[in-house]
Amino acid sequence: MTAPARLPSSAKVTGRSVRSVTKPVDVLGEANYVLLTTFRKDGTPVPTPVWVVRIGDELRVWTIRDSGKVKRIRRAGRAQIAPCTFRGKPRGLSIDATARMLPDSEAPAVLDALASKYGFRGWWTKMMQRFTGDTRAVIGVTIP
Repeated sequence: MTAPARLPSSAKVTGRSVRSVTKPVDVLGEANYVLLTTFRKDGTPVPTPVWVVRIGDELRVWTIRDSGKVKRIRRAGRAQIAPCTFRGKPRGLSIDATARMLPDSEAPAVLDALASKYGFRGWWTKMMQRFTGDTRAVIGVTIP
């Protein structure tokens, strides 16, 4: 019988749990930013870097209600999604996805998830929404 493996004394253990990431939704749900690409009527892609949170098997995006991406998603739910940097530089391959507008009743859960994932910046976003009442929308993105 062998002894259990031990971490080297120089290894640091953080409070974050380690789990296996196997599906694209896992990778994208963990990313700080994703590149959400929607398509114009003529098929021209329009990429936008956004924050994303995972709720169940769906990714959720919080955005301005009258933005171009919302109009394009309402017209046709075709989208692509990929991990990216803050400025929108792709950090992986784009995956075909389906995007849809979610009802306003989904907003509180998304705001709570943003505050949890993004720390102070997410909390600030949640507080600004509460105090300004600014009009935002929730996009649900599924990967087939």
